[in-house]
This record gives sequence, C-alpha cells and structure tokens, in this order.
Amino acid sequence: MSPGFGIDIGGSGMKAAPVDLADGSLIADRLRLATPQPATPDAMSDVVVQLVRHFDWTGPVGITFPGVVRQGVIHSAANVDPSWIGYDGDARFTEATGCDVHMVNDADGAGLAEVRYGAGRDRRGVVLVLTFGTGIGSGLFNDGVLVPNTELGHLEIDGHDAESRAAASAREREGLSWKEWAQRVQRYLRTVVMLFSPELIIVGGGASRKADKWLPHIQVDTEIVPAALENEAGIVGAALVAGAEG
Repeated sequence: MSPGFGIDIGGSGMKAAPVDLADGSLIADRLRLATPQPATPDAMSDVVVQLVRHFDWTGPVGITFPGVVRQGVIHSAANVDPSWIGYDGDARFTEATGCDVHMVNDADGAGLAEVRYGAGRDRRGVVLVLTFGTGIGSGLFNDGVLVPNTELGHLEIDGHDAESRAAASAREREGLSWKEWAQRVQRYLRTVVMLFSPELIIVGGGASRKADKWLPHIQVDTEIVPAALENEAGIVGAALVAGAEG
C-alpha cells in the first residue's frame, strides 16, 4: 500500500506528515506551523505549500478543516476566517501545491483514523469521536460508516454554544482546573449520550494527551476512552482520505 500524506488544520496550528496507510503510523516526524492570523484562504495556502514542500511530497494530499466540508467546498468556519465560507478549498489548495488535494471536516478525519486503526477499530454500532481543542469537533459512525459534518460542538446547552464552554480552549482561557473543566465536559457528554446513545465515545484532540487528568472525573452511562492516535489522528485521517480519493 502506497503511503499517504495528511495535513491537519486547527485554529492554532497546522500539522503535517507522511503516513504509512498499512498501520496508520507516521513515516516521519510531523511538522507543525502556526495557523496564520487572520486564517484566510490565501494565508493558509502559503502554510500548506510550506508543509508539502518540507516533505518533498508530490502525491495526493488530504487536509482536515475545522468546519463543514462538502465536496471540497467550505460551509462553516467557526474557528478560522469567515472568508472561507463558500470557498472551494480543494481547488485552491490543489492549485497552490500542484498536488491533488481532498479536504474533510477535521473531526471526521480524526474519526476515520480511530475507526480504521485506533480505539474504534472493529467496533460495531454507534461510535462517536469527539475532539477537544480550539473547538469541539465530532465524528459520528454507525458500523464503521461515517455520517459526515455532524458539528455537535455547536449544540446549544444551557443557553450556550457547547464549545464556548467545554472546548479545551475554554479551560485555558478561563483558567479552569482539570476537574472544573471536566464538569463542563460531563454536562456536554450527557447531552450527547441522551441524543445519540452511542456504544462508545472516543475523545481526541489536544486534550487527549492529558486524558488522565480529566477523564477520571467524567461519569456518563457510556464507555468512554481516549483516542489511541491522540493528536495525530487528524493527520492520519487526512492521509486516509487522500489515499481513498487519489
């Protein structure tokens, strides 16, 4: 199986690496560059070109994006510049890099990686992958099949957009302890469980690296585990999308 190449775009950082699609491992150390501010299509295109050139990559490229992506066109942009909305990201990045680029929602990409290689491998029924970072992303799967662009981080809970209170960035912004933040995450998770009754919840994103500090404080009536690929799931999932489409 040929290797793939993935770029994971977040609100604060853009990370890339080539990926062994046989087992989901990174072939080289990932490179992380800061997400430009403002995060406009032109500014982010320059960073994508730097990432691709750093690895001398010429094949298909998969890119995860923090928003709704339909056939490469961006339909929401909560944590990047609003000028992305209605923009054909596939076409823009393909032109900029000279590579065949395919974009996918960031949490959907992370979920694809976890279901193929990680904590959701061989799991039947409804599996929900939630990424806690700048925002909250969601990847919803039934018997391994993705239901794309669920955007469950934007559920309204107690009169607030859920990610405004329960994203990892909210803990840092408000100076919350891990236990205090976990109480907010638990409120969010209980709402999601009530709505979707998943067999398994996989938590990923930047907060997954410190799962031992907050997951023990979570009590929900569903099995919940940290992402096996931790914060590399987005890169791996993006590479999977490139391999499938390329």
